[in-house]
Amino acid sequence: MATAKPIITAAFGYETLEETLDIKQKSARLAIGIPKEIAFQEERIALIPEAVSVLVNNGHQVMIESKAGEGSKFSDKDFSEAGAIISYDAEEIYKQPIIIKSAPITVADVPKLQRNQIIVSPLNHTLLKKEILEELAKKKITALGFELLKDDSGTFPIVRSMSEIAGSASMLLAGQFLASSNGGKGVLLGGISGIPPTKVIIIGAGVVGEFATRSALAMGASVKVFDNNVYRLKRLQNNLGFRVWTSVIEPKILAKQLKTCEVAVGALSSAKGRVPIVATEHMVSHMRQGSVIIDVSIDRGGVFETSEITSHEHPTFIKHGVIHYCVPNIASGFARTASHAISNVLMPLLLKVADNGGLDAMLWHNFNLREGIYMYKGCVTNIHLSERFDIKYTDLNLLLATSRR
Repeated sequence: MATAKPIITAAFGYETLEETLDIKQKSARLAIGIPKEIAFQEERIALIPEAVSVLVNNGHQVMIESKAGEGSKFSDKDFSEAGAIISYDAEEIYKQPIIIKSAPITVADVPKLQRNQIIVSPLNHTLLKKEILEELAKKKITALGFELLKDDSGTFPIVRSMSEIAGSASMLLAGQFLASSNGGKGVLLGGISGIPPTKVIIIGAGVVGEFATRSALAMGASVKVFDNNVYRLKRLQNNLGFRVWTSVIEPKILAKQLKTCEVAVGALSSAKGRVPIVATEHMVSHMRQGSVIIDVSIDRGGVFETSEITSHEHPTFIKHGVIHYCVPNIASGFARTASHAISNVLMPLLLKVADNGGLDAMLWHNFNLREGIYMYKGCVTNIHLSERFDIKYTDLNLLLATSRR
């Protein structure tokens, strides 16, 4: 059988098609639920009344559980006047498409969550459990973690704000516990004219260490900073605008400085896992009686070997005659300031999400926002969580590309 020849005729016209552009989605109306936190010592709220007012005036709905802002000294009346809906039923709050929490998701929260919800909350590696992730996956949850959220400059805005609070607060706390009435050495942090300044040792030159250094210097203290990252030490000096005493963490030098200081601050950070113990119990035992240790790194295990987790109700204990302050969530002790800082990041982000037509559309355009997603529609998209809990990892970029087809 002969093969048919192709037909060629002048009637055919071949033209290039117009390029199909990515069309911006229409604005979305958000419905947000903010539950009252039941987590131990969590006093913050993720959106303050002023932020709620902006969202409501832009056409969005915000529902807040009654007394959710009590810990930050915001009343139901404050939120109601801002346009929020006050609910006395936690179940009703958890029916909203977007849930915003100031504390990590707990086992108690999981049964209340709905399918295909978006959860915005802290991701605390030390508290997270495999069963929580598995239940979130079953409900096809999309989860965004505070600690992972990046802004356009590539920094972590909420983590930085909480670190700034913790660093500044560490010096205020140290000054408080140095007082004779609290069992301290009885010296004024910083000192006065004619009296040698108080000596402060800061282990860690990150954001916490920088703001602890700023506060200590402002009070008139003598500050010495240790860190094994020389770049961080250089950056600290550049940010301060002048040179302070710095050193890499060398045990003999550190032990010598700890022996004569009044205040020691642990401010090391770790991208994942525990921070290293750099101050041994032997070093602590040779510190001056009545001196103070503020271990800001306790939520990552602690910098001092003698550190043990304490609470806001019972913040200190004494070991080898040294006062230890090891409260994990220092920022929650300054809940109103911390809530304002979190709100300053989340409110503009939520407005952008709405303007872009929802979170899915926003993720397609915003690569920094992708960094904050650790679960997308039930798929774990954070490699560290995947490896830690032995759960299947799925690349978020592939998931987004597939959903756009």
